[in-house]
Amino acid sequence: MKPMLPTLAPDPPIGGQWTYEVKYDGFRAILTIDQNIGVSLISRNGKQLIDIFPEISSFVKKNTEILADFVPLRLDCELVWLANPFSSDFSEIQWRGRLRAKQKIQEATSMSPCRLITFDLLEINGKPLTAMTYTDRKKLLADFFQDVDWPAFPDPLKEDLIQLVPATKNFSALMDKVILYDGEGIVAKQDNGLWEEGKRTASWLKIKNWKTAACFITAMHKENGYFSLGIFKDGDIMEIGQVKNGLPPHERSSLAAIVRGNSYAENSMYHYIHPSICIAVNFLHVYDEQELREPQFKEFLMDMRPEECTWELFCSSQYTFPESVNITSRDKPIWKIGSEIFTKIDYLHYLRQVSPWFLHNLEDKPATLIRYPHGAGSERFYQKNVPEYAPDFIKTFKEHDIEYILVNDIQTLLWLGNQLAIEFHVPFQKAGRVTPDDIVLDLDPPTQEQFGLAVKAALEIRKITDSLSLHSFIKTSGNRGLQIYIPLPFHSFSYSDTRKFTDFLADFLTNKFPDDFTIERLKRNRGNRLYLDFVQHSEGKTIIAPYSPRGNDFAGVAAPLHWDEVNEGLKLADYNVYTVPKRLRTVGCPFAMMETARNEQPFTDIINFLNKQ
Repeated sequence: MKPMLPTLAPDPPIGGQWTYEVKYDGFRAILTIDQNIGVSLISRNGKQLIDIFPEISSFVKKNTEILADFVPLRLDCELVWLANPFSSDFSEIQWRGRLRAKQKIQEATSMSPCRLITFDLLEINGKPLTAMTYTDRKKLLADFFQDVDWPAFPDPLKEDLIQLVPATKNFSALMDKVILYDGEGIVAKQDNGLWEEGKRTASWLKIKNWKTAACFITAMHKENGYFSLGIFKDGDIMEIGQVKNGLPPHERSSLAAIVRGNSYAENSMYHYIHPSICIAVNFLHVYDEQELREPQFKEFLMDMRPEECTWELFCSSQYTFPESVNITSRDKPIWKIGSEIFTKIDYLHYLRQVSPWFLHNLEDKPATLIRYPHGAGSERFYQKNVPEYAPDFIKTFKEHDIEYILVNDIQTLLWLGNQLAIEFHVPFQKAGRVTPDDIVLDLDPPTQEQFGLAVKAALEIRKITDSLSLHSFIKTSGNRGLQIYIPLPFHSFSYSDTRKFTDFLADFLTNKFPDDFTIERLKRNRGNRLYLDFVQHSEGKTIIAPYSPRGNDFAGVAAPLHWDEVNEGLKLADYNVYTVPKRLRTVGCPFAMMETARNEQPFTDIINFLNKQ
């Protein structure tokens, strides 16, 4: 069964007969679930994908009993690596699609699974629905998702791998969200449209969230007529792709004649031209750091000189934000790592990339911020109170005469990022609560050179928590230490309870390794021992939030780790604002199972035992 395809449109159709959905960038696929043939996932080109993406079949099989009343079932979907609720990462799904070794596929599946984003229902309980209108199919699809209790909107933090694409009548509001989250675009669908197999239809129109690059032409392919594009980086020409689409035929012919007439060299494939013709090219994203995805000619830049088409301008063009996000001093340097400058716009893009996971750890927690108005490593100051000039969408919580900011959404996160709030510190419980959500153990070595002591302490604590059947998670501090999280059931244990446990751990470790660990609060009395700062876990104290950057010289990030990464070879500088977003895509979030673990902790038994001692 070949899918129905949308038609590209320059502008959205507006009117009561149109409905709008987010368009995700991935592999179009039709999922068929049948009692006889099992699970099938067929790509737009007719290829079977289920063996390459076994996480989908595993999820379906886990839901066999729930699905029994609905099969045979056929869903129209996009297979994606979901970056956030409104955007997916094509380069990641493309990488997954190339894997063939079963072990590599299994590793990718378990660490960073892909998701099936579902937007249409073609068959349910053996009844074909393609002759029904889009509106009726969409309603049945929403009802089905409600019946099986699968997510009603895309969410990379949800364990359910099949998720619904919701629909709306408000194009402008949806496009603002797509731009805010750096999504691909929107599909406009005609309410009374039917599903027509294999047809590219005008009842589905796709509107792209284009970005625009300024570049120059470097060559023309003799056979296919594509024009090679370049920019200047450090004085050298860097190729960024090829373009042909979007050029009207008469302009394409004229441009080809100009390139041939001014060529300084040629071979069997190309005519080469010196940088002289500047053009604007629309594109969706950049992959492999410099290759344009879906480049489309926009216009000639008659007033631009080739030397103005720079790497810096190209990088800046990749990051677009809606008008509601007011960004100042986009190019201000924040960190310098080696020869690379990380600017404010890079920082805001970092915040956007990690936002689902970062916000999950910030939500409803009164934030203490450290701002670096002139960039990391320079003057800094703490901010607890919301400033008077804060926009209306900022949510707050008042405690002890302090009006704290609650970083609950991406708008707040980006606004604070623009204010150069770099470090985000949060308490151990949500606003209004008096009981801790987690136990957090801070392992802070006396110097960076003694980081091995933090690794040793972490592994010893892991042995203890494992022996007690406690789930524990670990992250870097982003500076020089490690921090262990033990999630607790909400509203269940007091700080007095958790203090008994942390005292037990501290006593055990200092007695077993007196030359390595100490609970001595005076620095001059610690010597070269690691301070077990477990007293820090108390009401009114804070800890650096997972995924928060630090204002140090290596742009460190408080990065969650998998336990098998905690060893003598662990280097904190490897976890920074450059590497953490890519790490999320390849190894997933090591804290992903924390909420599941929260309600499985046998902490009551442990506290009861300690109370008897």
